[in-house]
Amino acid sequence: MSGGVGIRWGERRKPRRSQGANNCVEIAHAADLVGVWDTKHREAGPVVVGRRAWAAFLATGRKR
Repeated sequence: MSGGVGIRWGERRKPRRSQGANNCVEIAHAADLVGVWDTKHREAGPVVVGRRAWAAFLATGRKR
């Protein structure tokens, strides 16, 4: 993981189930990476993970 400095991110998007209360995350893709931002603290920068790790994380959530 890193702060994503110097990475050219695509468009950030919120989850479809977001209720607009600014208490969720935004994600963006760049090459083989996914950046995740806290909507309350965007200035802190993203948590960066690989696409495979992100896919595994999402798959775990879908199983529940």
